[in-house]
Amino acid sequence: MVVARAPVVVFLVLAAVIGGSQALEICDMTEDGLVACNLSVTNPNPVDPIPECCKAVAGADMKCLCSYRDSSMLPSLGIDPVLAVGLPAKCSLPARQC
Repeated sequence: MVVARAPVVVFLVLAAVIGGSQALEICDMTEDGLVACNLSVTNPNPVDPIPECCKAVAGADMKCLCSYRDSSMLPSLGIDPVLAVGLPAKCSLPARQC
């Protein structure tokens, strides 16, 4: 379980360094929302998103998140971009195309 959270921890550390002392928020997703979605966007065995993840995805700026889809940053953190983009559908939210 620690291994599965490692990508998010690295991402959070990088974002904190870049963002300074402000509360972590990326594309209108809080740190808690990012952590809640972690196990749903990492391989080899992604799980269905939990309600906290779906709530975070519902309030996220998908255009902003989609800008990371083709970036090498997500895979380098262990996040599967295809799984990440598929979260709205898994959360029974309106389809959002990147």
